[in-house]
Amino acid sequence: MTKRILFLFLAFLAAAALLAQGKPLPGMPAPLEPNDIYAADRPGALSAVVKTFPPRVYVPNTESNTVSVIDPATYKVIDTIQVGRQPQHVTPSYDMTRLWVLNDKGDSLTAIDPATGKKGETVPVDDPYNMYYTPDGKYAIVVAEQLMRLMFREPKTMTLKNSVWFNCKGIDHMDFSADGTYLIASCEFGDKLIKVDVQSQKQVGAIALGTHNGPQDVKLSPDGKTFYVADMHADGLHVIDGDQVKKIGFIPTGNGAHGLYVSRDSKVLYVSNRNEGSISLVDFKTQKVVKKWQIPGGGSPDMGGVSADGKVLWLSGRYNAEVYAIDTTDGHLIAKIPVGKGPHGLCVYPQPGRYSLGHTGIFR
Repeated sequence: MTKRILFLFLAFLAAAALLAQGKPLPGMPAPLEPNDIYAADRPGALSAVVKTFPPRVYVPNTESNTVSVIDPATYKVIDTIQVGRQPQHVTPSYDMTRLWVLNDKGDSLTAIDPATGKKGETVPVDDPYNMYYTPDGKYAIVVAEQLMRLMFREPKTMTLKNSVWFNCKGIDHMDFSADGTYLIASCEFGDKLIKVDVQSQKQVGAIALGTHNGPQDVKLSPDGKTFYVADMHADGLHVIDGDQVKKIGFIPTGNGAHGLYVSRDSKVLYVSNRNEGSISLVDFKTQKVVKKWQIPGGGSPDMGGVSADGKVLWLSGRYNAEVYAIDTTDGHLIAKIPVGKGPHGLCVYPQPGRYSLGHTGIFR
């Protein structure tokens, strides 16, 4: 069997699997493998769109109003870009051709050209704490945390198409179902999660987590069956059945569980425990913590991403004005890199994948 025939066969199986679960979102590319939504994210599998981009790590510094640009080959800052007030995340566009810096208190987005690493246009946008893209690429979803709204915008011009208020205090992170028909979003200050239908842009469910919870990052399992939600107050991961809209388990990881990142082989989930300076590795098959890496000297690991080859986990040190480069083979710290104040949603770029769902880089 030739590689092309095998590819077509796997694509057919993936489409059949989605149809068996229900009608997928029209216009969404089918996964390359029926049981792994991250199959396009394998080490070095850069698309033609991004393969010529120089490898860089873009770090938004919320208190310095800058983006530090790190060369991952030397682990040194090679540029500092002035942006708007309180940049929270650096988000790859759906078509992967540009990066957007989300200037939350500056009410604007600043473009960066990943081919050159240079700053481009700045676009007025209300309260851009976070940003995602619908799996069909039709909309950019600006997450307006303070306004408690999801702003559905045209992805290239950022023209507002619809603004929807949700009873979700501190709405900030999300991920999409395998078929692309709905999203699960966290309500950081509301002790719950909400389920939103992508096409109607309306809430279709909610999951109460109980008091004294602080849900953060959201990530779908490779098989598309389970959502994991980091919780800084519960110190672990809520395990969620999105289809049934219910909590089905909990995995303790560490104090201040915050960011979630999938390994390039789709076997483990990296969990940054911000308050204790550690990273937990959760095995997707067993749903158990199999390893924990401690940052020497402590730290505050927050948001980040995995290198294109899968060998380095990059995380911002939110309260330490530094970035951590961690070897994924054994968890040892490769480098602590000084950056601006309040580093947050750093973006490793380029990364493998066919299209971006946003945040600091969710690729499928």
